[in-house]
Order: sequence, then C-alpha cells, then structure tokens
Amino acid sequence: MIEENTQDERLIILDTETTGINPREGHRIVEIGCVEMVNRQLTGRNYHVYVKPMAHGMQMIMDQEVIDIHGLTDEFLSDKPVFEQIGQEFVDFIKGARLVIHNAKFDVGFMDHEFSMIPGLPKTADICSITDTLKVAKDEFGSPKTLDYLARFYKVDKLIDRTYHGALIDAQLLAFVYIEMTRKQETLNLQSGDSQAEDANAIRRLTSDRPKLKVLAATADELTEHEKRLAVVSEKGAKPLWLQ
Repeated sequence: MIEENTQDERLIILDTETTGINPREGHRIVEIGCVEMVNRQLTGRNYHVYVKPMAHGMQMIMDQEVIDIHGLTDEFLSDKPVFEQIGQEFVDFIKGARLVIHNAKFDVGFMDHEFSMIPGLPKTADICSITDTLKVAKDEFGSPKTLDYLARFYKVDKLIDRTYHGALIDAQLLAFVYIEMTRKQETLNLQSGDSQAEDANAIRRLTSDRPKLKVLAATADELTEHEKRLAVVSEKGAKPLWLQ
C-alpha cells in the first residue's frame, strides 16, 4: 500500500542510470533524474545531472549492452562532472523529502555506494523516507510490475518519449504513474477529511427529524401484471433475484 500523503509533503520522484547492475562490482551512477511534487502536483523543480563514472582514477569504459539501454556513450560522459563534484548538491536537493522510486533497492543501493565514498555524506535512509512503487505494484496487482507495464495500465505511456530509458525521462513517467496510483487515495482523503469537498457519489446522511416518505401502494391492475411477469419467469425455469 502507498503511505498516505501528509499536507504539503515534498516528494521527489527519482531514477538513476548506471554502468551496470551491481555497485559492489565497481559500477557507478552515470545519470540522476529527479522531479519534485507537492500535494500530488508537479512543481516544475527538477534535478538532473550526468556523471562521469570513474574507477582507479580513470573514466570507466561501458559495455555496449549498457549503452544501448540508456543511450549514454563514453564520449558523451567524458566532460561531465564526477560524483564527488555533485554529491553534496544532490543530497541537499533530496534531503527531508520522501523519495518515490521504482525498484528502490537498486537506486538506493547505488546512491549509498556513491555517498559512502565521500566523507560526510549520509545514507539515503538517514535523510529521506522511501516509497518503492515496485512493492506497491506487487501489493496492488499480486506480482511486481515494470514501469512500462504500469504506464500502459494507467494510460500515461504516451505522455513521454522513451526511446532511451533516461533517468529524468523515467522519473517524469513515474511521476505520472504515481499520480494515477494515488488518485483513489486522494478521493478518499477528500471524502473523509474535507467537509467543503462534495462528491456526487458520497453517502449523504439524512437527519432523524426528516418528513416521513409517502408510501404508494400498487393498484390491483399492477399486481395482476406483476403476477403475470413472475409466471413467465417461472416457465423459463428461473426465479426472481429476491427468491434466490
């Protein structure tokens, strides 16, 4: 289940691109994309940076298979800042927010690996709460679902061009998915917590001193027609719903 949003809570929808799948094998972050949301509304504030991956003082050379996924080449990244140059500003941007990430274990694992190499930087969980939409999807659908699946399910897949799986592009798409995932929660919050918000489908309680409703009895002709209709139903081998 998605944790209930509090008033004015700051959410950061986040995604990363990397040189591989395991930071313990020396893989690094090459792109970070974040979009800010308050009260389920995009604020227009983003954080987006490309990062030159380093190993043993030299730029890492990525496998073509990885480049084919995110479209970032070694040449493109060669003049970008290293993580040590952007680490503090990245922490400053996400600090105090709730992070919304699809497969948070992957991204947070890389973030904590990068933070650990810079003295003074905290672990992600020490400065942010985290919502993993992969786990939310498992609760909602009975099994984990990809971001692509969720985007199609919530009909937001056409809002973003995803020729490549860039971090900012995927963060923007996840933001649209998250808005749809929490739409039911927002409706419930309005019904239960906002007396000024009226829903046409909400239950309306009548006061005990209301005038009694007038009862209209069926006429003799109407009763006769009713019995005829029941006879037809009986001939078909069926029963009225109220007798089943």
